[in-house]
Amino acid sequence: MSLLLHCGGEACSLQDLAAIPLPKETRSYKPVSHYDLAVNLARVAGELLSEFTLHKSTFGTARNGAQLFGVHTFKNSSTELGMSIAFRNSLDKSLSIGMAFGASVFVCDNLALQGEIVKIRKHTTNVMSDLEEMILTGVYRARTSFIYAVDEAQQMKRIDVDDNGAFRALGHLFGHRVISNRQLPVALNEWKNPSHAEFEPRTLWSLYNAVTEALKVSPPRDIMERHIGLHHQLLPNKELWSSA
Repeated sequence: MSLLLHCGGEACSLQDLAAIPLPKETRSYKPVSHYDLAVNLARVAGELLSEFTLHKSTFGTARNGAQLFGVHTFKNSSTELGMSIAFRNSLDKSLSIGMAFGASVFVCDNLALQGEIVKIRKHTTNVMSDLEEMILTGVYRARTSFIYAVDEAQQMKRIDVDDNGAFRALGHLFGHRVISNRQLPVALNEWKNPSHAEFEPRTLWSLYNAVTEALKVSPPRDIMERHIGLHHQLLPNKELWSSA
């Protein structure tokens, strides 16, 4: 998954995360290592989700490593979608820890996040003990979110969308700040000229993935909000994309 290609961000490896130094701890502030968060989340998920295996992990940082956005993708018998656990963190007090859940599309690494960002926690004194509970709760929620995401993907594939419906939907998403002025032409081009054959059918699923392709360049501060905003703004508003 291409992450954070603007706003000063860049993709990185788990080893890169380990090399990012932690700021000094204070009485009221306890930083959480990007590396520790990523490793512990993958470990707990691997232990609790016996029917899944870790398929891929992707990380992006911004602000010279101070901000992190990551995705762990787990695979089961599905050949199209993997279970995704998205997470973020910061070392400069700009972001609290947050997690969101859904699916990843294997062919393009697009995310389909739903629900809400759960258990956002400030970096205060008891953050480490609270973090363990947050991860456990989140991993259990991930399984349910994945089941819903798979079902929604199948439903979206059965809904036809023409150009007029797609244009209305993209304008709505831009107006509601789900996609930015830089991302709007990317989403429009992906709708008109899909990068992957899987999205050539003129369906709601193809439109959804045209937008999530554009969202890959969102900064870590709001990438999860934008994916969840897409889910909330596009799916329920049938009048946007329906030709009826």
